[in-house]
Amino acid sequence: MKAEEIKKILIAGSGTMGRSIGMSCATNGFAVVMYDIKEEIVNNAKAKMDSKIDKMAASGALTKEKADVMKSGITATTDLAVAGADVDLVSESILEDPKLKGELFGKLNAVCPERTIFTTNTSSLVPSQFADMTGRPDRFLAFHFHPGFKLVDVMGHPGTSPGAVETVRRFAELIGHAPIVIQKENHGYVFNALFNPWLLAGLNLVSNGIASFEDVDKSWKEMTGMPGPFFLMDYVGLETVWRITDYWAKKKNDTRAMKSADLLKEYVDRGELGMKTGKGFYDHSKK
Repeated sequence: MKAEEIKKILIAGSGTMGRSIGMSCATNGFAVVMYDIKEEIVNNAKAKMDSKIDKMAASGALTKEKADVMKSGITATTDLAVAGADVDLVSESILEDPKLKGELFGKLNAVCPERTIFTTNTSSLVPSQFADMTGRPDRFLAFHFHPGFKLVDVMGHPGTSPGAVETVRRFAELIGHAPIVIQKENHGYVFNALFNPWLLAGLNLVSNGIASFEDVDKSWKEMTGMPGPFFLMDYVGLETVWRITDYWAKKKNDTRAMKSADLLKEYVDRGELGMKTGKGFYDHSKK
């Protein structure tokens, strides 16, 4: 399948990441199916996407007629068979667990057309960890988005066909993003391979009582002029950062990283997940 033949996209996982990817697709003229396991999640996703499109129309960024067409092109369901019935590409954004991801793709393989390309938006895993579970490893690859930015990573595994990689790369351009193709599987792609160790270094400083998170961020900002790691963790979402940190800490039996994961878990348990909840390391409620 060529990118220009893609008409309908299934977003599997309708949280913050899924909604962001769905919006990129919907606002560029593609039909979108939002899927999740709970009615309230998919209904909330649809409502928030519709609201965002309405605001775009109100600002003059698009006509009301075009906004109505975009909204009508977004559907939401908890029925996996309905979700996958006639889609050309799947974008998955569920929990960072290779077993769960593989199981979902296995179920999708039974309901999606033969032509459908499967992609995962995983932040820290690599496709080969669960490619065989998808039932179509030659049409499976990572398609990783960075919310709020144009960069997307396109990364196959050794069994991904070059045609699938090129189709997804080109599709990224069609939805207004700037793709890079990763030549070889790498945990964290390119940017996250640089970004994640920096976050962990900041967490290590705080979890070991060396400095406060405010002073870690102040140190970084004074020297570079850029936001510090704790501010950016609030932006990414502390639950996401915790899941990734906890997964690799346990996998590598890294006691320092485990302390960092424990620090993050305190915030997650309180529901303080960062900007999306109004509070994380910082209070964002009045900003």
